[in-house]
Amino acid sequence: MASSRDRQRKLARAKLDRQLARRASRTRRRRQIQAGVGAAVVLALIVAGSAWALGAFDDDPKKNTAAGDVCLWTPQDATANTNLKDVGTPATTGLPTSGTRAMTVTTNQGAPVTAELDLASAPCAGASIAHLASRGFYDNATCHEITTEGALRCGDPSGTGRGGPTYTFYDENVPVQPEASPSASPAPGQPPAYPKGTVAMMANPPGANGSQFLVFFKDFNPAQPVYPVIGRITGGLDVITKIGALPTVDNGSGAKVKPKTDVVIQSLTVGEPTTAPATAAPPSGAPAASPNAG
Repeated sequence: MASSRDRQRKLARAKLDRQLARRASRTRRRRQIQAGVGAAVVLALIVAGSAWALGAFDDDPKKNTAAGDVCLWTPQDATANTNLKDVGTPATTGLPTSGTRAMTVTTNQGAPVTAELDLASAPCAGASIAHLASRGFYDNATCHEITTEGALRCGDPSGTGRGGPTYTFYDENVPVQPEASPSASPAPGQPPAYPKGTVAMMANPPGANGSQFLVFFKDFNPAQPVYPVIGRITGGLDVITKIGALPTVDNGSGAKVKPKTDVVIQSLTVGEPTTAPATAAPPSGAPAASPNAG
């Protein structure tokens, strides 16, 4: 009997030893897995920290220089505004963001007027005007206003001041006056925000630019500029000045700002982008190249 009990105890002991061995094995395996995961996490943190220190997560400004990345063409409803004209939208990729484009405006008032569109400061405006010009958008449109600020307002085929394409885009290159405030006036001797010969967008409402633009035939220096500067006149400023001196009549709203003689854009063309500004000197009275005028 003693021998039988001894065998049972040995069998029970052996079974317990096997259970303890399996438990120890599972514990070791769990610790190995945990150690491996911990090492991987530490390694990942080391790699991420090194990459951060080397600037791998910094934004590359070069990736944001393409107009296709920054220009947003916001659709407008032509059924809500029948003054809008649908000629499609500009491309969103491969648009130039440096150099200039030559713009030529031929009117019924004399020699053609030439301008230089600043693609570095206003790439979206340059892309939009080039697109519209290629569709004949401006042809036979009237310059419907001579503004009290000393500029000729053009680019609305409807002639109402409410027309444009079926898209808009945001402001670019609006001049900033030092320490400007709603009640402040520009400091004496301060260069004008809009020198004579400046070409700027005219939005209705402000910030929703379409096709309308201003050509200044006088210096204009407001306390708070609102017009995005897109280029400058390079030839024919005398034509714009002559138009600015035309008598004006009521435009239907009670304001005598419409030229008494129709000023018709017979054609508006935009050339291919150039990598450097034109070397020819601006005509007498035209603004020299500057941060404000391109």
